[in-house]
Amino acid sequence: MISLNTFFKNKNLLESSLFKIIDDICNGSKIVNEVLLNGNPENFKSENVKNIQNEDVQKLDLIANNVFLEYFKNNLDIHGILSEENEKIIEGNSFGKYLIAMDPLDGSSNISVNIPVGSIFSIFQKKNMSVDLCEDDFLIKGKDQECAAYVLYGTSTILIIAFNNEVHGFTLNLKENDFFLTFPDLKIPKEGNIFSINEGNINSIDTEIFNYVEHCKELSSDGKRTHTGRFIGSLVADFHRNMMKGGIFIYPKTSDKPNGQLRLIYECNPIALIAEFSGSKSSDGNTSILEKKPKSIHERTAFITGSTKMVDKLLSFYKNE
Repeated sequence: MISLNTFFKNKNLLESSLFKIIDDICNGSKIVNEVLLNGNPENFKSENVKNIQNEDVQKLDLIANNVFLEYFKNNLDIHGILSEENEKIIEGNSFGKYLIAMDPLDGSSNISVNIPVGSIFSIFQKKNMSVDLCEDDFLIKGKDQECAAYVLYGTSTILIIAFNNEVHGFTLNLKENDFFLTFPDLKIPKEGNIFSINEGNINSIDTEIFNYVEHCKELSSDGKRTHTGRFIGSLVADFHRNMMKGGIFIYPKTSDKPNGQLRLIYECNPIALIAEFSGSKSSDGNTSILEKKPKSIHERTAFITGSTKMVDKLLSFYKNE
């Protein structure tokens, strides 16, 4: 088995700043994984407070956030950090060239019912080292990310990394307490039959997406279904399944969320880069996610990503309207 360290050593990147950041993600995720597996009921409670997103904060949200922040703030290569759980950006090392944006625990509302959750990371370089850290440093297009990663805490704990136009998957071996390469050079199937959308919103979404979902429900000439619906409600888990099996993930804008629900910088951008580097694409219905220039650090967006032919088919409904 090829360990994460050996993998980066073989690519002559073991001493790189990028690997040091990835190593921090690995170390932090091991702690989060252990907390999840220990099953302390006190850790699965709500804090009865709202975060900057006006969402309920779970105790594990704060635990995961603090774990990763501790690693990142001590990393000399990280200049600044943006987290879903913090209203403002957090300063790191003033000499570091890298910025990191994260959702420390995606899908945390599902924790109490034992549904897979994840951690999402966007990694990119500070464009202007001559000026102090500010929010503008994080308002970059997704295509300018150098690396993206997520950790899925499920039946196994998997780290997915996208960099240098490649995507690789590593699984945590609990006996060795290390990640090993298990999914080299991942590619999303060009076609799939899974559509992932919260149909509870079906009457408050764009007509084009409504029509696409109806298309997915059409039967074949012999009366059999052509697609199957699967929606977990955890972005990392939903995307990971579709990346492995072929499918499309859709989280559109709705009447009560006119700008969409998911955050552009630290949820959609990293997932979109992983999709891009694994041979697929993403969109908000009109614009490629990786081409969107954020206007604020906690900006929300509609999000469509997955198998290329399925994404293209959905987007064709917008063109035909």
